[in-house]
Amino acid sequence: MYASDVTLVQESWERVVPIADHAAQLFYGRLFELDPSLRHMFAHVNMNEQRKKLMQIITVVVRGLGRLEDLLPAVEALGRRHAGYGVTDEHYSTVAEALLWTLEKGLGSAFTPQVRSAWTETYTALAAVMQRGARQLAA
Repeated sequence: MYASDVTLVQESWERVVPIADHAAQLFYGRLFELDPSLRHMFAHVNMNEQRKKLMQIITVVVRGLGRLEDLLPAVEALGRRHAGYGVTDEHYSTVAEALLWTLEKGLGSAFTPQVRSAWTETYTALAAVMQRGARQLAA
């Protein structure tokens, strides 16, 4: 990841933080719209708590992008946990689509092509680390 991407992701995320619950509602609404089969993973989950957890983890990861090497073990562990919930490689692209859509809705005109590109690069890199963690669990 380039430093300029990290900056764009961090600055844009700070604009999402004040609308975190609304953004999380948008995200999960879009996620389940894109793939209704994912609802079963959340059947026994308190979605209010889940939305908070989602926003908290994204905030921690985004704010930690400047020290990525310290963050990678936690991201791998997150991938292992998600594999245990039944998350597959295919789900990562659905999550990416839901996340980018949510950011576009939440940021409006501030979600420029450069911001979209930075988020895409960042998500792709982090998803790869999570998937590596998931593969470690399977091995």
